Amino acid sequence: MLFDTDQQVIFVEDDEALRTATIQTLELAGLQVLAFAAADAALAAIDPDFGGVIVSDIRMRGMDGLQLFARIRAIDPDIPVILVTGHADVAMAVGALRDGAFDFLTKPFAGDHMIASIRRALETRLLILDNRRLRALAETQDNMGPLIGDSPAIAHLRASIRQLAAVDIDILIEGETGTGKDLVARILHRHSKRRDQAFVAINCGALSEDSPENELFGHASVRMAQGRSGRFGQVERANRGVLFLDDIDSMALPVQARLLRLLEQRDSEPTDINHPRPPDIRVIATSKVDLGDLAAKGLFRSDLLYRLNTICVRLPPLRERREDVPSLFAYFIAESRAQLGTGEFKMSDAARRHLISHDWPGNARELKSYAVKAVLGLADSGVQAPDSSQLSLRDRVRRFEAWVIEEALRSTHGNVTAAQAVLKVPRKTLYEKMARLSIDAALYRQT
Repeated sequence: MLFDTDQQVIFVEDDEALRTATIQTLELAGLQVLAFAAADAALAAIDPDFGGVIVSDIRMRGMDGLQLFARIRAIDPDIPVILVTGHADVAMAVGALRDGAFDFLTKPFAGDHMIASIRRALETRLLILDNRRLRALAETQDNMGPLIGDSPAIAHLRASIRQLAAVDIDILIEGETGTGKDLVARILHRHSKRRDQAFVAINCGALSEDSPENELFGHASVRMAQGRSGRFGQVERANRGVLFLDDIDSMALPVQARLLRLLEQRDSEPTDINHPRPPDIRVIATSKVDLGDLAAKGLFRSDLLYRLNTICVRLPPLRERREDVPSLFAYFIAESRAQLGTGEFKMSDAARRHLISHDWPGNARELKSYAVKAVLGLADSGVQAPDSSQLSLRDRVRRFEAWVIEEALRSTHGNVTAAQAVLKVPRKTLYEKMARLSIDAALYRQT
């Protein structure tokens, strides 16, 4: 029988009766099981792309469970391994936990506890593989989206991101809606030493009103002697990776208190158990408003703000880097045409003037939406943009940027000061771009 590897559980046990009974228990729970009586046979079914979890007894003939665990770690240290042990082997199992084993259960174990542990392990494994696939896709596409541009603000931001990615500290990202906070967080993760680990994103505004702490930190009403039980929260899932707290400005005050404790002590004990399990996480938080203003109004804890604000990255709104609008728009046009499979792009004079004069309160997100509408012909069409079908993206951006500046000069009859006001860019920046693009304002003074 062929199984979906994303759902596969490899179970290794040399006791035939126990193996048969456990297979039945797991299959009744909807889990797909591939069972082996020997560790070496199980090892042959495991590769770095394995999407499931391994459950193995420790004491077996031939290769034992600890040796199997070591061999699996050599294949991929992030494959979850759950060890099953007798009471005499608990010390060994605890040592394996320190070495990276996902969990251990002592015989005789309760079936529901094994199932709960397996489900947590499967969720963790799928998250790791998803992040690997996303990272591989991002590296091949080198998609910088809202961070494209030549303005001093965006150039400084890109340099800061490169520097901060290598430093394993918590970071607060502030910026208006649509400025690319989520993208910056993922780039920081992609280029950090935690790149192979989970990136767990939490929308703080969407946390359950009934039990937000349980969702973050987990809960457990019973702790069994044979191992860990209860539901682990998002913090636990982010262990060794990144906990991304999106829109932290919308987090409830009681949860802020727990988060502060986590940041200071890295203590994520379940809400009703007194057994802390310190996680190894990096916290990246975002806010669409100034947290200092919220703290002054009593809507955000000042001590949490001070803890988060050690490193704060501010993303400039598009109105503060208007010289990047042509580059960004050209990028979004090319991206939209590729995704939608449309023909040549045409734009009306009214749409072009909107591009130049609009303040873009929705920032890059609004600009991207506008580009999609333009590509789909949902804006009035009349004036065709320069033909760039045979050019590279860099050359297309250069040509489009020149076209926008020339249109501004044409509409102001070659008055550079007036064109600067229309384009809303610094005078020095406009002159530099005109020189680089070989644009002579005098040619437009008599038109």
